[in-house]
Amino acid sequence: MSNSRWKQRPEGSNWGDFGADDQIGRMNLLTPERRLAAIRTVQHGQTFCLSLPLDYPGGNTLFQHRKAPRFFHERRGEGFNFNFKLSSVCSCFSDVVSDDAVMLYTQYSTQWDGLGHVGQMFDADGDGLPEKVYYNGYRAGVEVVGPDDVDDDYGAHAIGIERLATAGVQGRGVLVDLEAIHHRERALVGYDGLMAALERQGATVETGDFLCLYTGFADLILEMNKQPDGDRLKNSCAVLDGRDEKLLQWITDSGIVAICADNFAVEAYPAQPGQGDHYPGLPLHAHCLFKLGLNLGELWYFAELAQWLRANRRSTFLLTAPPLRLPGAVGSPATPVATV
Repeated sequence: MSNSRWKQRPEGSNWGDFGADDQIGRMNLLTPERRLAAIRTVQHGQTFCLSLPLDYPGGNTLFQHRKAPRFFHERRGEGFNFNFKLSSVCSCFSDVVSDDAVMLYTQYSTQWDGLGHVGQMFDADGDGLPEKVYYNGYRAGVEVVGPDDVDDDYGAHAIGIERLATAGVQGRGVLVDLEAIHHRERALVGYDGLMAALERQGATVETGDFLCLYTGFADLILEMNKQPDGDRLKNSCAVLDGRDEKLLQWITDSGIVAICADNFAVEAYPAQPGQGDHYPGLPLHAHCLFKLGLNLGELWYFAELAQWLRANRRSTFLLTAPPLRLPGAVGSPATPVATV
């Protein structure tokens, strides 16, 4: 199998399976039938916000290259277009108006990783020379363009986050309550641990589901009140073991369309050392974003939903979680909503 962008695809990938020019990957498995099945899980009409306040975690301790939101205001007349009296325009007007702007790092807080977020050095041309490649063979400097490539027109001209936004991000969420098992102790969860957690809850995962992981990490962030303790966070709560090949194979076989976690990277980072001279530093990201086109959600907030599900002996809910329809972005803030 090959197409105009690649002659060989990574082992274990689904490149081309959803079409030569596919840009939404595993979200193709979220069919109208699966959405209807998810809607039928709603029994109470109660909702839960699954987002942190977007100015959390605070500072840039978690990742130095992402910074907290900053607000800006445009001048208008002698002041600013904020608490601005329209009587300055016409004395007959009684209105007071406020506008604002924000500089927002798209992956600072509760977020979606887009398919242009993590690629790999991979020999897609079959000529023995690895290139910078993303899901389905889209190339750095061609479709995913940054300031090191050109002087302007930056962005993901393919596999941008707007593709996920228009894919209809609504389906059945399955919450795996790792916090109930590990509490806030650091735990590396592989296939065996994940299956044990699902069995403990009596939960099953089906094609088209969103796998959601509650670890308690976001709860810790809130408790730190915008002054995150990096050392403590690095040594707290459960994370997936991205080096566990059995876990990666299960992700492939399960048919899930996304993994959403309340922690920083879904997987342990830094991961355990890999094999050979060259290997992904983010193995689960490489498997999901690069090979499968499977989006990752990070720094979600599950505490209140998890408490309700525990009390009602449930694991499933209707999840509605579109990203911003922002053309060219490789990630997006999110305000997911769970309905039970």
